[in-house]
Amino acid sequence: MTQGVSRLVWDLPVRASHWALVLAVAGCWATHYAGVEWFNWHRRLGYVVLVLVTFRVVWGFVGTRPARFASFLCGPRAMLQFLRGDTAATVGHNPLGALSVIALLAVLLLQALTGLFANDEIMNAGPFYGWIAPQLSNRISAVHGASSNLQLALIALHLAAVAWYAWARGQPLVRAMVTGRKPADLVPPAEEIPSSRTLLALAIVAALVTVLALALEAAPEATIALY
Repeated sequence: MTQGVSRLVWDLPVRASHWALVLAVAGCWATHYAGVEWFNWHRRLGYVVLVLVTFRVVWGFVGTRPARFASFLCGPRAMLQFLRGDTAATVGHNPLGALSVIALLAVLLLQALTGLFANDEIMNAGPFYGWIAPQLSNRISAVHGASSNLQLALIALHLAAVAWYAWARGQPLVRAMVTGRKPADLVPPAEEIPSSRTLLALAIVAALVTVLALALEAAPEATIALY
């Protein structure tokens, strides 16, 4: 093993969006249980989640190689080979980790999008509530609430997998997601990323924020219909 030598695998945009998403999701849960007076902060943090998840989806197509979906998504045969231990160590996400990433992104996107149209049947509603019928908003609100349980389950599985990798395989995945680097013996020289493409990432985030801001400005004022 090459002692003290590491190579860059996770770019800065992936790492920054990952930890920002951790904080935003935690903030959404905290403001949800803090009471109605925190609803505006819950809504703002939901916007942050929406932008971050959408960015990660876009980055999965145009980002650095380890961040692209094409580099870690695989079919059933590759998944079975991984579960049997017949595959070599992966530079980025392994096949099982890839499923976790996709599932979490999908559920978080579902939560953020449904939150735009949801209401609490009392006094608070998402910014796009006025664009749909109240009955439809109520059904969307039920999905928003139910999917939160799935979100918690996926987060728990994710944390358990990270802990298992650190304990059983000696791979500090948390450190890699902080520094972006992995030991050189796990990363062939050709797999090291030359740069983080940060300017491209900032341009994408700016575009997403602009689109969201324009949509929020165009949204009609919501008035809760109690029926």
